[in-house]
Amino acid sequence: MAATTDAGVFDESGLLAKAREGDSAAFSELVNQYSRKIYRLAKHITQNDSEAEDVLQETFLKAFEHLGDFQGQSKFYTWIVRIAVNESLMKLRKRKSDRTVPLDEPLDTGEDTVVREIAVWDENPEQQYSREEIGQILDEAVQSLKPAFRTVFVLRDIEELSTEETARALEISIPAVKSRLLRARLQLREKLTRFFKRKGDDVFAYL
Repeated sequence: MAATTDAGVFDESGLLAKAREGDSAAFSELVNQYSRKIYRLAKHITQNDSEAEDVLQETFLKAFEHLGDFQGQSKFYTWIVRIAVNESLMKLRKRKSDRTVPLDEPLDTGEDTVVREIAVWDENPEQQYSREEIGQILDEAVQSLKPAFRTVFVLRDIEELSTEETARALEISIPAVKSRLLRARLQLREKLTRFFKRKGDDVFAYL
């Protein structure tokens, strides 16, 4: 069975239809298409390789068991992201290592720039750090975010889901997505500012 159309485009709808009819090979193709992204998402949230592997397995197992419940009102990937996020957050709750904090305090959720004093650095960061080093620095900063902020940042800025898709995946409102994303970006800016402790160009311009 081919996973792509004659034009070479991944045929998700066709595979879904066959998977619903009990074609395990079709479902395997869907797993192969999205497993790396789901693992990466789970790793970002849980910060643990073993738990990310567990989430990956549990996500596709639940997706297979409830495939008949998927109505197709969103993308299949958005649907399995929702499952993966729920499974990942369950891992965190079991660990009891992350305290619940208010995440939706009053905050302007528009797209305008938030006025805040943020230091800048002396030199272009790439003059002092390689792209790989900057990537590692950013990754560590992302991992330090609270799970709710980190999850939204990963879905929007790394996985490049739309605001609407992220809201559906997390089952929260669009304003909540914007609020958490804005907070995540501001926190990352501040963390990176403290790291470099210099003035210069914004590191995000070079990532």
